[in-house]
Amino acid sequence: MTGNDDQVRRATTALETYTLSEEGWRTSPSETLQRVLADLMHWCEATQRGFDRSLALARERYGEERAPQQP
Repeated sequence: MTGNDDQVRRATTALETYTLSEEGWRTSPSETLQRVLADLMHWCEATQRGFDRSLALARERYGEERAPQQP
């Protein structure tokens, strides 16, 4: 693991809904991820949320979480 076991576990749990579906059994992990992202884009549009802004903020958070911990 990467040292971010909790984050990986949460993502795995979220993706299980897709991978355990009938359609999910027929798709690769990359295709499943693409479906999740596309569905989130639809959700953002339907709820008037900014997907691109959220993605930029998520990238910042990811960078912070990956940064080496200072003693």
